[in-house]
Amino acid sequence: MARLAVKLTPGAASDRIDGWDADAEGRPVLKVRVRARPIEGEANEALVRLLAKALGLPRSAVSVQRGGQSRTKILVIEGLSEDEAKARLTDL
Repeated sequence: MARLAVKLTPGAASDRIDGWDADAEGRPVLKVRVRARPIEGEANEALVRLLAKALGLPRSAVSVQRGGQSRTKILVIEGLSEDEAKARLTDL
């Protein structure tokens, strides 16, 4: 099981993964943009669907563990280690 920090930007022109960055404390954060607005969990659902597709996993394998109301979120990915998930997302 992998845990990934994600910085989500809702309301973007397109759904896309912008790559890796570092937060204020130097930890790796995946930058993601989605078209969905942050209304009734739509942006979180779009994020989960986008990452599941990018990782080649079913939607049920990806979930928001923490930060549902925040732009910075922690996602849990079942079936992959953190290194495997990061490698798949880096190769995009």
